[in-house]
Amino acid sequence: MRPELGAFWQTLAAHGSQVALSDGSRTLSYTELLIAVQQRMAQLVGLQAQRVALCLDNSIDWVLWDLALLFSGRVCVPVPAFFSDSQKVHVLESSGVDTLIGGADALASRCGFAAYSHGIAQRVLATVPVLAEGTQKITYTSGTTGQPKGVCLDAGVQVAVAQSLHQATGACATDRHLCVLPLATLLENIAGIYTPLLAGARIELRAMADIGLQGASGLDLPRLLGNVLAITPSSLILVPQLLMALVSAVERGMRLPASLRFVAVGGGRVAPQLLQRAEALGLPVFEGYGLSECASVVCLNTPQARRLGAVGQPLPHLQVCLAADGEVLVRGARMLAYLGEAPLTDDWLATGDLGHFEQGFLVLHGRKKHQFITAYGRNVNPEWVEAELTQQAPIAQAWIHGEALPGNLAVLVPRDAVLSDAELGAVVTQVNAGLPDYARVYQWLRADQAFSPANGLATANGRLRRAALWAHYEGHFANSSMTNASDSHP
Repeated sequence: MRPELGAFWQTLAAHGSQVALSDGSRTLSYTELLIAVQQRMAQLVGLQAQRVALCLDNSIDWVLWDLALLFSGRVCVPVPAFFSDSQKVHVLESSGVDTLIGGADALASRCGFAAYSHGIAQRVLATVPVLAEGTQKITYTSGTTGQPKGVCLDAGVQVAVAQSLHQATGACATDRHLCVLPLATLLENIAGIYTPLLAGARIELRAMADIGLQGASGLDLPRLLGNVLAITPSSLILVPQLLMALVSAVERGMRLPASLRFVAVGGGRVAPQLLQRAEALGLPVFEGYGLSECASVVCLNTPQARRLGAVGQPLPHLQVCLAADGEVLVRGARMLAYLGEAPLTDDWLATGDLGHFEQGFLVLHGRKKHQFITAYGRNVNPEWVEAELTQQAPIAQAWIHGEALPGNLAVLVPRDAVLSDAELGAVVTQVNAGLPDYARVYQWLRADQAFSPANGLATANGRLRRAALWAHYEGHFANSSMTNASDSHP
């Protein structure tokens, strides 16, 4: 066992009889957790498993199998439930998985696995894809184009991130963390499992449907809030849309448990107005920033160092600097390689994100590749404007386009189909009032359908497929179907 893993194991062992995992009906102490992990490690040896896909819902079993793979040095391939069937097939085939834990019979059969035995299916592959040396986990990013891309990580970088988060957040043994995001997402895997375990905290696990999340973007808010009230967690990890739902509920009079001390939000740009609303309510919300290529979290606001509008300070195990064009570069925590590509050789990883520093806090502008230049030569990051629009309750989704145009165009998906154009127009006018002239929306169009994976206009985790949106709406921009936004022209 690698030294960092040996130290991790000893830390877990030292927590002894404290409760480690709970699913509402079953609990495991830290001692029982390690025994269960050892049993699964022995099972993996008997199966001669080398590359193992976890196709399980959030559960104690997911955690136990993940830890067994981590400590035994075998390759773990989490399969997000919100991926399409074709994406799941791509994950299994591109990574060369020989053992499938969980999943559907149809998926196993389609990929040539033998029938399940006790929830495990196996296959023998004539050839397997070559992995970068040291690969322990392959996490797939949904990306914005094509099939999901595999990010190869070693065990050391995963533990390093968890240790930094333990230090930065002040996680302790009295904490109770409720997993809201899928464990197959690296953020919840590292920050929601490994970090609390290092602290000796209690982790509450519920099936995704029970927690109130369905698929990539479905949300049963009353169910989610009911779990938060019943479980009384100390910490949560949320994406921006879930934070908005939580803030809106509190503004309507819902009371959160006093136990809640740290709500981390990441996975996408958070509108400053939403953070200000959370601040006004006294919610302990801390924005962070990370990417799969850096094993999740890179920067984080903390109770000791917090700045609204910034994504926080770099975690202690890494360094962050800016390239000449403002691109964020990271050293000290990076992937080994993209699956199927040559290993990285440069110590500094170019993130593709643009930003600047304010007194040591990183402020992001948006994705470098999404930035467009208006006809007046102004650079605009569309995510910024889109976040300002979707932070308003009437607008569920927004896409901004302005390349070589004198004024920016928007396609809007209303949160409620009965909203009138006048109501949407009023929201656009309100947002424009807070934006510089070059970033304002000049004309807008009501979307003919929501942006979703089903129609190819968004990825499984909600990121916009900008090329597909342009292809779909280009014709609309040329006709008179768009609505002028008052006082929007630069």
